[in-house]
Amino acid sequence: MKTANLAIVFTDIKGFTERTSRQTLEENQRLLQVHEALLAPLFKAFGGRIIKSIGDAFLVTFESPTQAVLSGIAIQDRLWHHNRELLEDDQIHVRVAVNVGEVRVENNDIFGEPVNIAARVEGITDADEVFFTEAVYLSMNKAEVPSQEVGSFELKGIPGKIRVFRVPRAPYRVEAPAPDAVLPTPEELSSLPPYGNLALARVADPGLDLGALGQRAAGVGAAVGQRAAAGAVAVGQRATVLGKQARTATDALWARVYARLPPAITSKVSSTVAGWGVSAVLLAVVLLGGGLLLGEGGPALRAIRDVEGTSGAERAARVSEARRLIKQEEPDQRVYLNGRLEEAQGNWGPAMALYAQAVRKDGNGRAESRLISFLKHEQCGVRSGAAEVLAGLHLESARGPLETLADDGGPNDGASGGFLGLSTCDSKKAAASALKRLAAN
Repeated sequence: MKTANLAIVFTDIKGFTERTSRQTLEENQRLLQVHEALLAPLFKAFGGRIIKSIGDAFLVTFESPTQAVLSGIAIQDRLWHHNRELLEDDQIHVRVAVNVGEVRVENNDIFGEPVNIAARVEGITDADEVFFTEAVYLSMNKAEVPSQEVGSFELKGIPGKIRVFRVPRAPYRVEAPAPDAVLPTPEELSSLPPYGNLALARVADPGLDLGALGQRAAGVGAAVGQRAAAGAVAVGQRATVLGKQARTATDALWARVYARLPPAITSKVSSTVAGWGVSAVLLAVVLLGGGLLLGEGGPALRAIRDVEGTSGAERAARVSEARRLIKQEEPDQRVYLNGRLEEAQGNWGPAMALYAQAVRKDGNGRAESRLISFLKHEQCGVRSGAAEVLAGLHLESARGPLETLADDGGPNDGASGGFLGLSTCDSKKAAASALKRLAAN
């Protein structure tokens, strides 16, 4: 008999049995296919071994408890991205439970009390949550995985009480709320991934375009109808966004040129000077030098820009079309373009995570420039988040813009709210901290 000390992960879909009763066999098969396409690659990305899949349930083992919990976090964030474009009845919400212990390994299956405990913990886990036992808490790397105790539970067939923990929702690095802080509304929280892409950003190909797969599974005919409706009004709406796109192009150009100027120059240029006059001069220089905007076109990027200013079914159709076109781009540009798509929807956190991944993976200069441009954003939280990301990437090209932000600050610095309204936001201080981290490298 072979034994091994393994982390055990159980997952299942919320309300699957009731949902099956309302579906045809074909619809149920499509649901399970999409479910597997979303989850299986993430298990493998974090070193998991799928032992079995029964209906909507997965049993997976990991050698590392930390990787097991991270896979659960990544799954919940990926499903959040997937579900945003779907009607509530077509969404997928899963429960993830993790335990660790010595199990018997026989004929590609596992047995033992640790497996039973994991199954019982899954039974008390809420949808969209990652629960884990005290055994996991004691053995995992707590610096990588935030945790919060849920309580002690008596589980059927398990002697004694089992302490259970959960992964709390993002953000993780914020100060205690000020007494007069304005807490975020449920609507504001729902616009951000529940775990801040903490684990999903580690995956080489996050596969966020799988939202389109889910939408097709929910009904190809409906998606086609939405695109047709969007096309009928596209001409009129295009005229209303031309001015906004022109400003976006100018800001993008400024950010890219600004990133290439020596620190001796950029540190002297304040945010009030970096306006239309300077941009016009730099535009002439850039065009004479070969034209930096030539790489900013293409069907995918035009489709991404068409997402801006839309909402509801029209936005869903345009997002799906943009994702379809992104899949046709060169592999080294897809992560960057997915970041642009998140940015077009105002999802600043996911956008920054994808840009950072594009810089690390491909050295993408456009992603680098977008991150630097966020240092001039009107929202304090976006500026602060960009400063932290740029420092983590060790980008010397960001030194000048960071010095400018550290000297001049930006709108709403010091106001109560922060990135999610949970603390006081100070992008000037964030930039100064980022500069210290750059100096330490």
